Amino acid sequence: MTTKTPFSVYLDPELMQALAAYADRRGKSRSLVAEAAIASFLSPDADEQREAAIAKRLDRLDRRQTRLERDVGIGVEMIALFVRFWLSNTPPPPETERAAMRRQGGDRYDAFIEALGRRLAKGPKVRQEIGEDVEAAS
Repeated sequence: MTTKTPFSVYLDPELMQALAAYADRRGKSRSLVAEAAIASFLSPDADEQREAAIAKRLDRLDRRQTRLERDVGIGVEMIALFVRFWLSNTPPPPETERAAMRRQGGDRYDAFIEALGRRLAKGPKVRQEIGEDVEAAS
């Protein structure tokens, strides 16, 4: 039978209350709970487990960041392609209609911004609809 070495430690009152409450809930002695906590803290396995958990989280964040960069790149390319296509296929209006078209363009832009705000707030995302359209076409 091994003999345990006595050890005295001073704890903040809040930490002592937490230790006592935990020990009482588990039906264990404070000494046993403190010993287990110290063993866990000093265990090399605990450091490796923490490091593995952090590495796993970092990998997950890296994958999310990669997907985000891909999605933003697709969005930028889509908008640029649409604008280039629209500009190259839309003839300029006659000089007499340009003032009216500018006013109408301003009104349409305001309506677009309002619709975009509503859609971002609660509507389905375009990227979701594209996936649904592609699946329906297959």
